[in-house]
Amino acid sequence: MTSLQQVNPRVRGIRVSSQSELQSLAAHITKEITAGAQKPFKEVIDVASGDPHRAGMKPLSFVRQVLAVCLYPQLLTDGHLPLDVRLRAQRLLEACDGRSVGSYSASSGLLHVQRSISEFIARRDGVPSCPQNIFISAGSQRALMVVVKLLASGEGATPTGVLTPAPCPHTLPALLDEAGVTSAPYRLSEERGWAVDPDELRRALTAAGGRCEPRAIYISNPGNPTGHVQDRKSVEEVIRFAAAERLLLLVDEVHQDSVYGPDGEFISYKKVLFEMDEELSETVELVSFNSISAAAAGECGLRSGYMEVVNMDPQVMHFVETSLCTDISAPVTGQLALDLTLHPPKPGDASYDAYRRETLVTRATLSQNAQRAQQLLDHLPGMSCQPATAGIFIYPRLYLPSEIREQAELLGVEVDVLYCQKFLEEEGVIAGAGHHAGTTGSHHLRLCVLVPPDTLEEVLARLRSFHLRLVDEHREPERGVKDKTL
Repeated sequence: MTSLQQVNPRVRGIRVSSQSELQSLAAHITKEITAGAQKPFKEVIDVASGDPHRAGMKPLSFVRQVLAVCLYPQLLTDGHLPLDVRLRAQRLLEACDGRSVGSYSASSGLLHVQRSISEFIARRDGVPSCPQNIFISAGSQRALMVVVKLLASGEGATPTGVLTPAPCPHTLPALLDEAGVTSAPYRLSEERGWAVDPDELRRALTAAGGRCEPRAIYISNPGNPTGHVQDRKSVEEVIRFAAAERLLLLVDEVHQDSVYGPDGEFISYKKVLFEMDEELSETVELVSFNSISAAAAGECGLRSGYMEVVNMDPQVMHFVETSLCTDISAPVTGQLALDLTLHPPKPGDASYDAYRRETLVTRATLSQNAQRAQQLLDHLPGMSCQPATAGIFIYPRLYLPSEIREQAELLGVEVDVLYCQKFLEEEGVIAGAGHHAGTTGSHHLRLCVLVPPDTLEEVLARLRSFHLRLVDEHREPERGVKDKTL
């Protein structure tokens, strides 16, 4: 077995994402296949990174057509393209300096797109939104990094802390490390479908005392990678907690258009905040994030997202505008894609029917894939899986034999990382290792289900074969865990 340490000797003792290490191993295996090595699979399938287009999902025609015209304006007179596509491209080009996507934009983004985002938020929430409070970024993670760096204490001071969910997005721990901020994890309630527990928030805040000074709380809603959607009561509880403890709310809402559960409904934190008492709505500091990467568009490569800042101190806003906004400058094409995804074709437009058909197919694929994967994995021995109602991931839990745990300890890796390594080498599938801080003996997998249905079936077939083989080889379910049977 080729170990992660052999592929990348820096894996030990360094808090890098296990995802990047598995990607390195996958690249090594792909090179072996190209060189003629015999493997039980023909290619490596990635269901960990959450990149729908890489997995084979198709882009939205309207978005790509408008961008094509913006990149090559000669197409403005091409009668083969729908009229609304050409008119939209013309308006977007007029918003660019020199009528070209090759020109610079302001560091905080094109004013036209800032206004477009503001209009989207106001329509979504029914409350005002100011373009001056919108900062367009090269992906939502870049915007989050800017805010977290603002929170970080100076050298020699007590480290700044951020309350973070466990589990959390796999990129968050490395981001906090880079910013010099300490993570104070609060456990999500797996038995309640990964709900946020107010008592656990208070416990995490108390536990952080002496280790760091918590100044913010990070929330992912809908949850990444759990697929949980908070209801209004839960959102209100978090807001009241943040207000009482004087914490900045950092709310990742990038999966807001990917809710598919029968009873699930996305309600933004801003909407709930502005419908609460004025004492809260006018004082609680909130930064919300969105992106075109995790949305139905799945445009990861265009690198564009935004943050809206609410109730921020004017001096802090000035510091963002004058000192840090250059860190989040997004490509112009990505900014235009933001405009297109937030304001799609309307009924009566030439592109409306095709757009509606394509988005319905994407949503149906996501919903059906999530249900199919959850039902299969929840019935495997040594595995359980909570239903997901939103987002693009499912998050099954592993109950593995003691021999596997002992082997992982000897290798100096987490159990689920070792599981993913074996799965990759034996079946050619990259799954995300789901170990998260703040838990003991809890191990999970992160699987992206926004993939073509035939790809998902292939992944599930390989996973079932691998998992049953692994369990059968050791025949010892984890102590205290019910041995499920098919």
